[in-house]
Amino acid sequence: MKKSIVPDEFKHYFDDWHFSPAVESDGTVFLSGVTAARKDKPISLDPEEQFHDAFYKLGVYLNAAGLTYDDILEMTTFHINLKKHIDVFSKVKDSYIKKHYPAWSAIGVLEFIPDNALVEMRIVAKR
Repeated sequence: MKKSIVPDEFKHYFDDWHFSPAVESDGTVFLSGVTAARKDKPISLDPEEQFHDAFYKLGVYLNAAGLTYDDILEMTTFHINLKKHIDVFSKVKDSYIKKHYPAWSAIGVLEFIPDNALVEMRIVAKR
């Protein structure tokens, strides 16, 4: 059985873009791509601040599913200027993601829908 998980703070994605921020099936939770985009705050041009904002949003999604960063099994991150920002991203990531680390793939891309976004994270987590 499939269940949509829609945090109140990001309900506009479900309503406006017609997708679930997260979907649970048999205890596994699949998160849609997470950027730093929010209605209440523009995306920071400072990469470190933007990455913290993206992990904040990721935390909101996980919390809505009753999960934490520790429940992440797999993380795929998509980056604008991957090589330029990977050290800063990794430092920020390590402040949220602790041992035992999830599987992780980092992929360079050309653009995202939100202006100024430098990263989008795709997550699979499990209870």
